[in-house]
Amino acid sequence: MDAAFASKLTRRSLLASTAALLVAGAAGARARTLGGGMPWDPGAARPPAVVRPGPWLFFSSDEAALIEAAVDRLIPPDDRGPGGKDAGCAVYIDRQLAGPYGRAAGLYMKPPFMPGAATQGYQMQDAPAARYRAGLQALAEHIKAAFPGKSFPELAADDQDKVLAGLESGSIALKDVKAAEFFALLLQNTQEGFFADPIYGGNRDMAGWKLVGFPGARYDYRDWVERHNEVYPLPPVGIMGRSDWAVKE
Repeated sequence: MDAAFASKLTRRSLLASTAALLVAGAAGARARTLGGGMPWDPGAARPPAVVRPGPWLFFSSDEAALIEAAVDRLIPPDDRGPGGKDAGCAVYIDRQLAGPYGRAAGLYMKPPFMPGAATQGYQMQDAPAARYRAGLQALAEHIKAAFPGKSFPELAADDQDKVLAGLESGSIALKDVKAAEFFALLLQNTQEGFFADPIYGGNRDMAGWKLVGFPGARYDYRDWVERHNEVYPLPPVGIMGRSDWAVKE
């Protein structure tokens, strides 16, 4: 390829040309006629890996204590159910950061890096695990300076809320970390942990699903889709509710 021409290539033009090739390939595809049985073997798919209780895989003990305190202020407990800590949000985040999500596996992580639109996907230069490590260290240093002798879990609930509000607004300056972006990542992952299938470590006892009346991974609840403002009468079912996916100890 000519060097001058190659230098004019951009990520956008590359993606556009790739999309054109996919469309062209689809246009030339031929449908298959299937007869007899299904073209796959039942039970051949690999089930999701179940999060097991145990030590933290990504967080240090101090980081885990901070995260547990933070998620419990983002989703505080009340008379309707547990907060973020007891719902397992910190465990969910820990396991995600220790896995493919934490290292941004499968994402394009090469330059150029620039702010993306709200409709675009991940645009950051660092993978989520690296962002958490830097963000938690910077936050701990801020707490140490602003509240001598205390860590975030040791602060009163009102002070914890003020710190989180400062991160969200960006009024708190963290060393080498954009506070608002770190808060947005923490909030997003906390919400995911509260409503994801319990198999991933959060939404313990399906607390999030019970709170909003979500039926979970039930096979069919079409009769209730259009019945707004009515309580679904059956308890939610998680992925591991399927007997053929139950782990055999």
